[in-house]
Amino acid sequence: LADAAIGTAHSTLVEGDESFTSIDLRINFFRPVWRATLTAKASPVRLGRTVSHYQCEILAEGKQIALAYGTIMTLRGHAANGR
Repeated sequence: LADAAIGTAHSTLVEGDESFTSIDLRINFFRPVWRATLTAKASPVRLGRTVSHYQCEILAEGKQIALAYGTIMTLRGHAANGR
């Protein structure tokens, strides 16, 4: 869920001829969840030309379940072809 939220957030920033990929994902889990609707909110911590860092908060019923940090690499030109 965190990787999808981070990727969705970053997808709003890339151009039509660019692509991107996750290169790192770290998650701290704070409490267990058995049955609940999870919500994820991703926001940029630092946006770079090639490498960007995001934070993603996972919530269930208003309680923080996990906090994730992800790193995204933006691919341009030849590196983005076919991706």
